[in-house]
Amino acid sequence: MPRILVVDDEAPMRELLRIILEAEGYTVNEAGSLNEAHAQLQCAPFDLVVCDIYLPDGNGLELLRSARKKNQETPFVVITAHTTPAQAITALREGAVDYLSKPFDVEVLKAVVGKHLAATAPKPLAFFDFIGQAPSLWPILQRLPQVARSDATVLITGESGTGKELLARAIHAASPRAAFPFVPINCGALPEPLLESELFGHARGAFTGAIREKKGLFLEAHGGTLFLDEVGELPLTMQVKLLRALQERRIRPVGDNREMEVDVRIIAATNRDLEKLLKAGQFREDLYYRLNVIHLHVPPLRERREDIPELARHFAIRACTRLKVPIKHIHPDVMSVLENYPWPGNVRELENIIERAVALEPSSVITLGALPASLLGRGDVAPSTGPVRLPEAGLDLEAHLHELRREYMRQALMRTGGVQKEAAKLLRMSYRAFRYHVAKYKLVEE
Repeated sequence: MPRILVVDDEAPMRELLRIILEAEGYTVNEAGSLNEAHAQLQCAPFDLVVCDIYLPDGNGLELLRSARKKNQETPFVVITAHTTPAQAITALREGAVDYLSKPFDVEVLKAVVGKHLAATAPKPLAFFDFIGQAPSLWPILQRLPQVARSDATVLITGESGTGKELLARAIHAASPRAAFPFVPINCGALPEPLLESELFGHARGAFTGAIREKKGLFLEAHGGTLFLDEVGELPLTMQVKLLRALQERRIRPVGDNREMEVDVRIIAATNRDLEKLLKAGQFREDLYYRLNVIHLHVPPLRERREDIPELARHFAIRACTRLKVPIKHIHPDVMSVLENYPWPGNVRELENIIERAVALEPSSVITLGALPASLLGRGDVAPSTGPVRLPEAGLDLEAHLHELRREYMRQALMRTGGVQKEAAKLLRMSYRAFRYHVAKYKLVEE
């Protein structure tokens, strides 16, 4: 159970926090003063500290500073009075992970505590780009260590672009086979004759064009992991051959009479409903049960919206690094659009959108003007009502306002089917001013 230390000089507040947090399954200790909190931190480790700033014998920030001096990485969530935002900013600069303003919402408290406990939980796997702590991912994250240690076949299901291959790579990297190859193949990308040759290899002269012997991917992955992506696309005849290889752990290259032993772990993935394919006679029942020993389902991005900000920032940093440009931050209005978009293409679509935005954005902050019209044309997305944040490096205000005006005008034209008078009304602009800016921004082809 995660252990939380609650520090507040008001006994009713400590009791309230204890009741809320214990109901969530956490173990809670209380301290009513700075000295008492110091003593508790010295006696036992805690996974999180919830601390009021104003204490009778000092400032809660002193507790935070003391912990950091002793190299204690325990995350601190500070509680501030609603009239002291400067104290909250100071706390974040000192190393606090978050703050709550009194009076705070109970659900907000639960979300903040849960988020930071999940972020500090030990991760025994190499997750690569498989980023996420959303509740919908917890069934996967909790099982991954055991799945990685096992040698059983894994079936990963989920929509296209959800990160099934990244999950497979994470399992391989944390498994006893990590020192051996991870070999992927898309089963739906090759015609059947080529697919058989790719998987099992072929002998010289096995067919026209086979001028030399080919080593198949089963042998390439010997000792490691073979990842069969889109396994639901396998033709029935190939399903029979794959089943035989899995059962006997032996393969026969095309055009060869020899059989070869192989030692591979199979991880398969599909975005199709294999049970429906079974009923339709398009997928073999025996192969299905051979593959579906351990089943992991990756939820679509629309069911894990909590992860969108972290994913977006990750992709932005990676794109900037690849393009060798300064790191670009993401404007809150852009993040609002990203969090409200349904993402039919899932994480892959988000990555592509962020890469495009990094390439097109001229300033140090990704603005709405760098997003494609497909994201901005949605009527249910409104600009952020939160505080405007000035980037550390500053920005070109005129260029930023120029991009915002241009983008809103483009959206208005899309919504009204190109009728400029109606678009002008949407933006509370005069028709004359709207036409002037349409020509200036070249929003309508002449």
